[in-house]
Order: sequence, then C-alpha cells, then structure tokens
Amino acid sequence: MNTGSPTGQPPVIPREVKIVLSVLVISAMVMILNETILSVALPAIMSDFNVGADVAQWLTTGFMLTMAVVIPTTGFLLQRFTTKAIFLTALSLFAVGTLVAAIAPAFSVLLGARVIQAAGTALVLPLLMTVALTVIPPERRGTVMGIIAIVISVAPAIGPTVSGFILNSLSWHWLFWVMLPIALLALIAGGSIIRNIGETRTSPFDVPSVILSAAAFGGLVYGLSSMSSIIEGEGTAAITAIIVGVFALVGFVWRQIGLGKKDRALLDLSPFRIRNFTVSLVVVLLAMGSLLGTIMVLPIYLQTALGVSALVTGLVVMPGGLLQGLAAPLIGRLYDAVGPRPILIPGAILMTATVWWMTTLSTDSPTWIVVAMHICFSIGLALMMTPLMTTALGSVPAHMYSHGSAILNTLQQLAGAAGTAAMIAALSIGTGLASEAGRTTAEATATGTRSAFILAGVIAIFALIGSFFVTRVQEPVEQQVPATADEADEGAPRAV
Repeated sequence: MNTGSPTGQPPVIPREVKIVLSVLVISAMVMILNETILSVALPAIMSDFNVGADVAQWLTTGFMLTMAVVIPTTGFLLQRFTTKAIFLTALSLFAVGTLVAAIAPAFSVLLGARVIQAAGTALVLPLLMTVALTVIPPERRGTVMGIIAIVISVAPAIGPTVSGFILNSLSWHWLFWVMLPIALLALIAGGSIIRNIGETRTSPFDVPSVILSAAAFGGLVYGLSSMSSIIEGEGTAAITAIIVGVFALVGFVWRQIGLGKKDRALLDLSPFRIRNFTVSLVVVLLAMGSLLGTIMVLPIYLQTALGVSALVTGLVVMPGGLLQGLAAPLIGRLYDAVGPRPILIPGAILMTATVWWMTTLSTDSPTWIVVAMHICFSIGLALMMTPLMTTALGSVPAHMYSHGSAILNTLQQLAGAAGTAAMIAALSIGTGLASEAGRTTAEATATGTRSAFILAGVIAIFALIGSFFVTRVQEPVEQQVPATADEADEGAPRAV
C-alpha cells in the first residue's frame, strides 16, 4: 500500500473513496440512531398496544440482543462475501424492518421489525470500519475514524433528541417513516457506486461456533438488560441467561482459540495478543458503558425529578450531541498529527470530572446546568473515542481488520448493556431506598440518579487510568510493503 507522497504531505484520499465512505457513514448513522430513538416514545407505544414497561423495553433490548448475536459472525462474513453484497443485504434488511415497524398493527410485529432492523445494522458497522481501514492510509486514519466516531457515539446520544422533535407533533410511527426514505436512498446510491474492496476467500462456516456465540452474547445482553427484574426478586430467567451466557462464552473462546490455530475461526481472537488493541478496547468499553448508561438515566431524571417534557428532554441533550459530532473530525485530524495520548488523557479527565459533577444533581438543579454537564461529558467522550478506536483497529494487521472490527462492535454492545444495566440498577436501588424513607417521587428519583452517577464516576476513573497505557500505533509490517505499480498510480488500495 502506498501510504505517503513524494512531497512528504499526507496522501490525498481519492474522490471515489470519499463518496463510498460517505454513503457508508450516512447509512450507519441512520441505522445506529434507531438503537435509542424509541426511548422517548415508549410511553406512547405502551398506551397504543396496552403493554407494560417490562414488555415495551424489549424494543430496545431486542435490538441490542440481535446486534450482539449477529456481529460476532461478521468477521467471517466480511471475508467470505463481497463488500457490495454485504452492504445491499444490510440496507435491504434495515429498509424492510423500518417499513414493517411503521405499519405495525401489533406489538409483536413491531418487535419483529426491530429485530430485522438490528440484523442489518449489525452488518453495516463492521463493514464501515473494515472498508475505512482498508482504503485509508495510516496517516489519514484519525480523520476518517473521527467521522466514524460520530456514528458510534453521537448517533445513540441524539436519538432521544430526534425522537422528541418528531413526537412533539406526530405519532411514534413517524419515527420510522422519516427514516425509510433515507435508508432507500442510501440503498440505491450504495448499490450504484460501491465496489468490492479487498479480496474474498472461502472459509468454513462453523455452526457450533455460531450457536455458542448466540448463546454467549445473546444470553449476557438479555440477562444484563433484565437486571431490574433481578433486583425486584423476579429475575430467574435473567439469572439463568447470564449463567448460560458465561458458560457459552467460555466455550466460544475455547473453540475460537482451537479453530484459530487452523485458520478456521468464526471470530479470530488473535488481535487480543496485541497490547495496544487490548488496552484501547478496554477503555472504549468503559467509556461506552458510561455513555449508554448516561443516555438512559438522564431522561428519567429530567422527566421525573425535574418534571420536564419529552421535547425539552431532547433539547437538553442536543447541544452536547451536536458539539460532539462537530468536534469528532477535528479531533481525528489532531490525532493524525500528535497521536492518541495528548487528546485521550485530557478527554478522560474531562469525562471523569463531569460524571462526578453529575452526582450533585437534585430536584432544584436548573435545566441549564444539566445542559452544561452534558456538553462537557460529550466533549470529553469525543476526545476519547476517536483516538481509542483508531489506535485499537490501527494496531491490527490488515488481514485481521474484519475480525478486529467485529470484536470491537460485539463487545461495545455487551458494554452498553452492562453499563445501562448497572446504572439503571443503581438508580432503582437508590430510588427505592429514598422512597422507603418517605421522600417524594421526584426527590427519590434525584437520589437514585446520584447513585447511578457515582457508579459511572467509578467506571470513568478506571477509563482514565487505562488511558495512560495507550500508545501510538506502529504501522504493521505488512502495511509497509511497497505498493505495486498499479496501486502507486491509483494512489489507493486496489478494489477488486
């Protein structure tokens, strides 16, 4: 691969590569937005279908569960099938799921539509990362990964904002009607311009690995997402799922290690041998757990403790989400220039300090304080995510990109479920104890919110400590091989 230029300037990214990445980024952002877009709409859906909160939450849990089951297989799928085939399959699934959700006459149909949406989303995220790593020279990866960071961290954060705006004047069905034409346009555009990046290779499909993967990651996400029922003493199914998930995970890891020695693993775990990948991944997971937990706790606090509307809730988190999106590409360029630590460590300090600041929230806290807190939290997270993802995936040899991105995306789903479960559990316990002490509902919720953010603060401290161990990526040897004549003429890796 040709990664430099005769003048010593960073290589120029070809226009066609920019177009392909733009289509992938827009597609992924719309798809990931759906992971949290229903959080504000759940009361309306519960009323329309006459279901309780324990049933309605499956619209979010089921989405995460499907992602956790499908993503581990993408390392194999991205090597076995062409880029174009994976993209068309992903967008088709998402578009079909979105249409069915928009016209769903019953809750079971809506839930099934969410599962179909999630299957498409699970395919497009690793595809985006793998294509970016393959076609972008190392000197420009920070910039591109900064844009991808918008998809990973900003899209879930602004989901409630988008939902609040739509629900202010339209029914929850329009959450899907608005997304459908965007998905269809992306499908048409991608089908027209996306070429096949890299080479496919025939590899065996290990059915026992798929079964173990589904039981492991599906069981753990389900169990963690049902933590509230465990706290209430009604969590037999959740506890069973966690136990099954742990044993299945051990079996899955053991089998992948064995198959990896024969180059037949469904999900090759050899990237974990790379210190920089592992350390960066751990910090990413801690940050994502804190992010998704905060996304779930703040709306509850705002609407119950402060008594604001769903629209105001969306507006409160909008500035932070927008600033995070605007900052991410700039942070990517800075990463290309100075490496991870000068950006990552200040970001971890800011995020940690902000989370502990959130522990001061009460029923008397003005809304603007919550806005300021969320802005600081979002900027700190933006300073962390781009350096971490670029360092983690950039540390992996080129032939392992698909497996590295599959590992990252799979464990992000698990971390999100764990972070959400832990913070909601802390919120529930704190609220329950305060209620028993005679506090009002608003006061009890504020107390529970403080408990949740104390836990998030502890998680953030571990992320801060881990950030000091992340180092700059040394380009893998296989990427230092001189370009072929054709590749040098094109200025980019050859698509086949």
